[in-house]
Amino acid sequence: MMSFMSKIILDFFIAFGIVLGGAMLGGVGAVVSLQPPTQTMLDVAGKIKIWALAAAVGGTIDPMRVIESNMLDGNLSPAIKQILYLIFAFLGAHMGTELVKWICTTRN
Repeated sequence: MMSFMSKIILDFFIAFGIVLGGAMLGGVGAVVSLQPPTQTMLDVAGKIKIWALAAAVGGTIDPMRVIESNMLDGNLSPAIKQILYLIFAFLGAHMGTELVKWICTTRN
């Protein structure tokens, strides 16, 4: 159970970090290339959200194979675990995107 929880936490923060780090470094690149960093950060965060999800769970096809093979065999526990990994990775990527939106739209 502890390895399951640690994997869920890792998936969440990996996806969160990919979105947040990619958007921030995209903003730095925009400043260097004399483009508006706010819009670039928003665009990058939206574009890499799905890739952050895929990277966090370790690929795009393997988790789907695990879900399919276990559901067909009647083993629901491994399939439910994979679905939870995907959900928590999605939540991390989504929260990273929302944080970037919040940072970019906050005005003093």
